[in-house]
Amino acid sequence: MLAAGLLFIGGILFIKQGEHQIEEMKHLGYPVYILTFLGIGRILGSVAIVIPRFPRLKEWAYAGFVIDLIASSASHAYAGDSLVQIGSPLIFLVLIIVSWALRPPSRILKSQ
Repeated sequence: MLAAGLLFIGGILFIKQGEHQIEEMKHLGYPVYILTFLGIGRILGSVAIVIPRFPRLKEWAYAGFVIDLIASSASHAYAGDSLVQIGSPLIFLVLIIVSWALRPPSRILKSQ
């Protein structure tokens, strides 16, 4: 997610590096500036997950990633893309869920 976030931000700042992302957003029917929001969200979410403490912030980061990846898959489905393009975000979704499920006890949000 961090690499994708940096690529999305790089796609806005350095047009040569982000041509594919820009074309993908246009194909899906989204404005190009959405890449900036997605990039910032992915970078901040990645940082939140790897820094120590702040378990509630980590839960929100995981939730944001889940929403992002489900929306990505749905966008490809609504655009009529192939099953590979629809399924690719879902593979990353499985990795995010596994990461969440296998996190150490010190990073688990304690119930009140």
